[in-house]
Amino acid sequence: MAIFLLFFLSLLSSSFSSSTNDLPRTYIVKVQHDAKPAIFTLHKHWYDSFLSSLSSSVDKTPSSSPPSESRIIHTYNTVFHGFSVKLSPVEALKLQTFPHVLAVIPERVRHVQTTRSPEFLGLKTTDSAGLLKESDFGSDLVIAVIDTGIWPERQSFNDRNLGPVPAKWKGICASGKDFSSSSCNRKLIGARYFCNGYEATNGKMNESTEYRSPRDSDGHGTHTASIAAGRYVFPASTLGYAKGVAAGMAPKARLAAYKVCWNAGCYDSDILAAFDSAVNDGVDVISLSVGGLVVPYYLDAIAIGSFGAIDRGVFVSASAGNGGPGGLSVTNVAPWVTTVGAGTLDRDFPADVKLGNGKVIPGMSVYGGPGLTPGKLYPLIYSGSEGAGDGYSSSLCLEGSLDPKLVKGKIVVCDRGINSRAAKGDVVKKAGGVGMILANGVFDGEGLVADCHVLPATAVGASGGDEIRRYISVSSKSNPPPAATIVFKGTRLGIRPAPVVASFSARGPNPESPEILKPDVIAPGLNILAAWPDKVGPSSVPTDNRRTEFNILSGTSMACPHVSGLARLHTQIGVQLL
Repeated sequence: MAIFLLFFLSLLSSSFSSSTNDLPRTYIVKVQHDAKPAIFTLHKHWYDSFLSSLSSSVDKTPSSSPPSESRIIHTYNTVFHGFSVKLSPVEALKLQTFPHVLAVIPERVRHVQTTRSPEFLGLKTTDSAGLLKESDFGSDLVIAVIDTGIWPERQSFNDRNLGPVPAKWKGICASGKDFSSSSCNRKLIGARYFCNGYEATNGKMNESTEYRSPRDSDGHGTHTASIAAGRYVFPASTLGYAKGVAAGMAPKARLAAYKVCWNAGCYDSDILAAFDSAVNDGVDVISLSVGGLVVPYYLDAIAIGSFGAIDRGVFVSASAGNGGPGGLSVTNVAPWVTTVGAGTLDRDFPADVKLGNGKVIPGMSVYGGPGLTPGKLYPLIYSGSEGAGDGYSSSLCLEGSLDPKLVKGKIVVCDRGINSRAAKGDVVKKAGGVGMILANGVFDGEGLVADCHVLPATAVGASGGDEIRRYISVSSKSNPPPAATIVFKGTRLGIRPAPVVASFSARGPNPESPEILKPDVIAPGLNILAAWPDKVGPSSVPTDNRRTEFNILSGTSMACPHVSGLARLHTQIGVQLL
């Protein structure tokens, strides 16, 4: 035990000393909960006394009265006992020496991992033979979605024909900007938001771009919530693609939204506060499509929070990350968490590139705006070629990198990387381009993702990108010059084997415990249709003024809520079948 303690303290000291300066940062402090002296009415008062004594002389007895202004960001009482606070590295090291302080953990920042699914998984929605019909859809289950919030007005969250809120529920519907307590109903039974940790690091949020409330200004949380437990909605589609009935995995389960992700990311102190509240509120399942870091379990706020949740009988599923296909890329690897990778569906959105030499390069896209003239070939240029822009940044079609004089009226080939795939199309459009071909790099391989582009565009694999660039290089020195068009083929079913692991889905082995296999399972995560906010364009590009009730996204973020919705549903089904 002594050796372990020395090792633990050395890790903490290394973490503190690795800071580039002595500026304060947020720490999560674990405390021996049952050691509170009787003179303190509340644990928070006791925690405040710790902070007061940091600057007190050693012989000064801290007051049992709380200070006029507490430094504490959050207190934790359910999945974890302690508090979060902003400290200098010196204060953090000193606090670690206090009696009953068990750990001082530096906060880290996480990020979100971003109609066909029920039928593909055998959960039929049209007759009595399907699994969903036999289960009553989990109407007494409560699924917590810890994410970017929710857009409550979407039809996926209507409460028609739902019974009373389960008696076990103790949560609230927190009001805030553009979100009132009446925004909840018998479907969305709870909503909270946690921003203290975010603001402790970044200062007060800009409320002209973010909602200080559970309302979703990003779209990710709305999307994942409807995958887990969205109601039946018909007709559903995105820009005419993927038409059909939209339904979550547990259409009658209740939802509770816990907003922890903001423009600058998702902060550990807020994530842990959401875990604490969700378990205390009475949820059955926690769905977390957030991650991006791998640290020892005892320094990982998600691992700590999920351990406390599991200990109280709450199932926790989390996204595996989108760092594939490279090895050792999986995140959220704690053994007690169900880590979900992304698989494919048997549905595609083909959009092929036809070159001037007659060759056809397969691609994929979702685009429903004004198209290219059928049968017409357009001048083709590679954004990284000499003269097209400023070199490396132009090859990636970064903001302001393209020369409009060379791009106008042409289809532009952009390399994948750095900025978002849809943002590259916006850059091409601003420069006067009429279309875009997004080429995978070697690391991306042949895996394709369908994006809702702002101009006619498609994605091609690494080998296809190489062939297109070779064609441009050869044809540029001959007559006719390089040309191409994009042929959009809509929605196609059954044209590929499925499920297979999506190329972007993070791979093992487990960086922390190689003997424990991670991810645990895969679920549909490629080109998933689900609900979307009313004030965010389907491409998420700021200039995109299109509006749609549903959007198509890909990621382990989309795979995770499939498992979240089914996790407790299968238990209920098993009981009914017995």
